[in-house]
Amino acid sequence: MSIREWFRGQSQPAADGRGDTETVRRIVGELEKLDPRRARHLAAFAYILSRVARADQEVGDAEVRLMERIVGERGGLPAEQAALVVAIATREGLRHGGTEDFLVTRDFATRATREQKLALLDCLFAVSAADQSIRTVEDNAIRQIASELRLEHDDFISVRLAHASHLRVLKRD
Repeated sequence: MSIREWFRGQSQPAADGRGDTETVRRIVGELEKLDPRRARHLAAFAYILSRVARADQEVGDAEVRLMERIVGERGGLPAEQAALVVAIATREGLRHGGTEDFLVTRDFATRATREQKLALLDCLFAVSAADQSIRTVEDNAIRQIASELRLEHDDFISVRLAHASHLRVLKRD
């Protein structure tokens, strides 16, 4: 799908995309030059990053910049394309949220390796700490995502410990 089609709101499922949500299909369309499986992975990855960024009902500039950098680095995308993917993921997450959050995460869980899930978990904590403070609502959202990814509680705690200095609940005000 071209960017022009995307702006007109026309969305075609990816070749391997049965069961994809509308958001994932839109992002995959923007990544049409990539292998469809890789594009789906990046689309879901970006969407889940945006999920934790909007957990506190506020997506800050620092979170957006970090998500763009992470998606660009992990996906090997140019900055403009990474920014577009993050913008779509964030906007669609704000529009749809709820059920789509679960569906995208569940799909990612079925396709990702354990190492990819743990890497995502680390990125989720990094995004939530972009403002140097992980709020309880963000921590809870990451815990929920870890559960939906079918990661063990020990996995969650292990990754969380690496970001403990940013946990607001542990900071003195």
